Amino acid sequence: MATILVTGGCGLIGTSVVSGLLKKGNTVVAADRQDSDHNAGKENYFFREAAPNEQGKYGDIFDEFAFDYVVHLACTADNDLGPQFGKEQMELSAQCDKFIYKFAIGKNIQKFILVSTTQVYKTPDSREPVREDDATKPASNYGKMKLESEKAFAQDARGTKTMICCVMRIPMVYTYNFTDNLLSRITDPKDKTLFVYRTGEYGFHLCCVHNISDFIIGFLRQAEGMNYTGVYNVADNGLIMASEIITFMREHHRLGVVLQRSAIGATLKAKLFGDPEEKTEYRYLNMTNLDKNFMFDTTKASRICPFRWTLQNTK
Repeated sequence: MATILVTGGCGLIGTSVVSGLLKKGNTVVAADRQDSDHNAGKENYFFREAAPNEQGKYGDIFDEFAFDYVVHLACTADNDLGPQFGKEQMELSAQCDKFIYKFAIGKNIQKFILVSTTQVYKTPDSREPVREDDATKPASNYGKMKLESEKAFAQDARGTKTMICCVMRIPMVYTYNFTDNLLSRITDPKDKTLFVYRTGEYGFHLCCVHNISDFIIGFLRQAEGMNYTGVYNVADNGLIMASEIITFMREHHRLGVVLQRSAIGATLKAKLFGDPEEKTEYRYLNMTNLDKNFMFDTTKASRICPFRWTLQNTK
């Protein structure tokens, strides 16, 4: 079995990834600001305290353990950073990337996974699935931050001929209990009221956290040879309808009054929800794209992972 470093290993995504890797018999080191009760005390689990910008501590971690693989989750939304992304968060991410990639290459890591975001893509003009080679033109600060992480990774990885490099682009995540991103899809960003257009038969492409964990486990186990190096869209197999979110919340959690609205024109959408500053928020609901129902093509990633988790069976 392998020895694996997971940066940001104690956040929402990190705890799930670490737990899955431990179940497969790996030795896992979680580096984060503070430990999580979720994996503490488990066999072959190690925690090392390190903030994303503490290069010296990460240097010590790489010296202490002989890692086979690295999963880079630090500075990822809903994992160890909140929903707001400004200059401070962008600078923190850049600092972390600057030394993490170099440490990994210097220690001859076999496989390296960087978790990025689908927000790097240019807003699609049609309902065609968004593929890995589609144009990148992020509108949000988070998308810009992660695109810079990808570019720095690609630049540094040119110095190695053996490390298999994976960039995972994921949309907003959810679990049974983490419903913030689900609720953001039916929440008016102006007055915070819950709403649905017509009967809610329009959808959003999100990703269950456990699909992320399954893909990472599969990639680290299966990916052999440089032909696996590249970008992968990782998301649920299908859209989550607005009506499904309402049903899920009413059955399993609490949900207040949901207003039913008729569709509004593009001009009014832009007038009501066109503030460019709001797009810096990770959970921003862009009303101008609400009815496009575009998806991210997961064909490439599906060769690694079946993406079996959905809103109906999430845990």
